[in-house]
Amino acid sequence: MGKRAFKYDKVLTRKFGQKIAFLRKNLNITQDELAFRVNISPSYLSAIERGVTDTTISTAKRLAKAFNISLQELFNL
Repeated sequence: MGKRAFKYDKVLTRKFGQKIAFLRKNLNITQDELAFRVNISPSYLSAIERGVTDTTISTAKRLAKAFNISLQELFNL
């Protein structure tokens, strides 16, 4: 069997990325710094912020922790 291609909600992904970028800028930290805190690559964080990739729940949990907010607050778009 080949790889399955999963579709994602482009509007939701874009809004989530915008929220991540907004929160990061409010903390006045770079993408490199946030990526380091969350243990992901800066290029992956950039893709999340641009809304071109979906993310995992575990990454979202680490992002929420880096922003010192709950997952609920993070997903409140």
